[in-house]
Amino acid sequence: MTHMYTNDLFFGWGWIIWLGFLFLIFSSVGNWGYSYRAHRKVDGSASKDASAILNERYARGDLTRVEYLELKADIASA
Repeated sequence: MTHMYTNDLFFGWGWIIWLGFLFLIFSSVGNWGYSYRAHRKVDGSASKDASAILNERYARGDLTRVEYLELKADIASA
């Protein structure tokens, strides 16, 4: 007896192929998401404190010695 509207991929052991295919898709998406988050470049400027930023600006020459000392005293008093 033949079935008109069915095929062998849905009967017998064919459903294992579909489960394996779905598993591969979900695991690939999960692996991509994990590797994307794990290998993202992290901006280190957000974790710097005010004194580190002040020291960098003074080292680049953006501030004079007087300005540097004034700002450093302001930071210390805060």
